[in-house]
Amino acid sequence: MMSNETIVKYPRLDERRAYSLAEKIADTAVHILGLVVAIAAGSILLVLALLHTAPEAFPALLIYVSTLVVVLGVSLAYNISPATPIKRFLARLDQAAIFLFIAGSYTPFLAVLGGTPAGVIMMSLVWGASLVGVALKLIVPERFGRIAILLYLAIGWSGVLVFQSLGQALPASTLWLLLAGGITYSAGIIFHLWEKLRFQNALWHVFVVAGASLHLWAVIDCMVVARL
Repeated sequence: MMSNETIVKYPRLDERRAYSLAEKIADTAVHILGLVVAIAAGSILLVLALLHTAPEAFPALLIYVSTLVVVLGVSLAYNISPATPIKRFLARLDQAAIFLFIAGSYTPFLAVLGGTPAGVIMMSLVWGASLVGVALKLIVPERFGRIAILLYLAIGWSGVLVFQSLGQALPASTLWLLLAGGITYSAGIIFHLWEKLRFQNALWHVFVVAGASLHLWAVIDCMVVARL
């Protein structure tokens, strides 16, 4: 999902390591698999939640599934696009979509906290920081560089601030799935930064899809399985 970057700015597209055909095919396959899982499981989640288990949480779930599909779709479009000005634009969207997805992933779980002070404050902080990230990625991506990775991690792990509240509101199995997903995302950054490794981009996206799948199951566990 994230393009290779220098510490200060994005490299020009012609400065990136050229991926082999096999690497491109592998990366595309990972994206397509992720999209299929997201659309299929996301649709089942929305239908079951709306009609049976969590109709009150449907707006939050719709935001979550939408951001999941968008981030994978934009990432696929960016990674298969040839080096053109359109690819440069897609690079900005690709990076910005990650911030939206992080906020979208938090939304169903923070919605469980309802109108509690912890839930309201955390929802405001997560969406506020994410929208700032979106703006920076769209407007001045060349000045944001790898600092974005730190911001992704900071927002992603900010849930520890309300861990006690989430622990009281969510099933234990959901919490373990959330933790596993967060660790998977974080571990994948190693491959994102290991630019000289063959199939580095595909491996990075394997971790992204795996982390997203774990969090998707966490949402299903919380909003459907635990309420049956």
